[in-house]
Amino acid sequence: MNHNTLTSIMTISVGLAVSATAFATENGAPSTAPGIYGFSAGYMPPVTDMGAFSLRSSIYHADKSLDGKGEDKLNDFSQTVKSLSLTYIKMTEHTFQGANYGYGIVIPFLDLDIDGRVPVADIAVVGSDSGIGDIQIIPYILQWHPSDNLATNTQLQIQIPTGHYHKDDTITTGLNHWTISPAFNLTYLTEGGFEVSSSFQLDINTENKDTHYTSGTEYRHEFALGQHVDDWTIGLGGFFYKQLTDDKAPASSNIVNGNRGSVIAIGPEVSFFRPGLPFVSFHAYKEFKAKNRTQGYTAAILVSQSF
Repeated sequence: MNHNTLTSIMTISVGLAVSATAFATENGAPSTAPGIYGFSAGYMPPVTDMGAFSLRSSIYHADKSLDGKGEDKLNDFSQTVKSLSLTYIKMTEHTFQGANYGYGIVIPFLDLDIDGRVPVADIAVVGSDSGIGDIQIIPYILQWHPSDNLATNTQLQIQIPTGHYHKDDTITTGLNHWTISPAFNLTYLTEGGFEVSSSFQLDINTENKDTHYTSGTEYRHEFALGQHVDDWTIGLGGFFYKQLTDDKAPASSNIVNGNRGSVIAIGPEVSFFRPGLPFVSFHAYKEFKAKNRTQGYTAAILVSQSF
């Protein structure tokens, strides 16, 4: 697949916030959503007059809320996050260090529900929220094509606290802090059409001024392995998420052993691209070995087109 016609687009929809128990990061909410960079992660859209638009719809459902030992933290737990994200990316003719320069923005809309009980105190954890989430701006994207078989890009994402937030609410669409996220992505395609894509990202969080809580730095590695068959790419995708540093907060926040979280997810992934038509991708992941966070299933579909 020629990189000049590839229209794979990065999209990001933010996570969710849950209070009343101890999780990784504040309220167990990953700062940026994993499972974004699958097939063609190393490619940004081509240079066009208008740029590229994408729409990503996803649903996440968890039935476990786990502590640092991987044991259930809440009884009768259920959590659902539905998201719809609109992304715009504009790649330009401008170059820097041999790379094409681009920029973008991601606007997420969320619908959140949670239901569970703290077992010892028998306290209900119930809530819902919907609306715009925390918007991300991407002030720079640099796209390289070192060879016909290899594409790489690096970018900086800045997440702005635009979503609804109140410290006493059980669940909210906003996190009430800024996040700076540098990322590096690559795609390698063999002569036989076998693809290896990977993404490496850090989330560096500022303090939530309402709670004086600072979530630790988060790392994620996303991947996709698949075979190109005509216009289709079929294979497996997933991610590894791990919090690298401790959360910091007042003593009343009940941080346990630094409150670091981790999880692994894997599942089938498929994409379709034919020149002149939109790029379409779908995946369904199951999470495993979660600690200090929820564990569940996620499915997402992405449609993108350059103009």
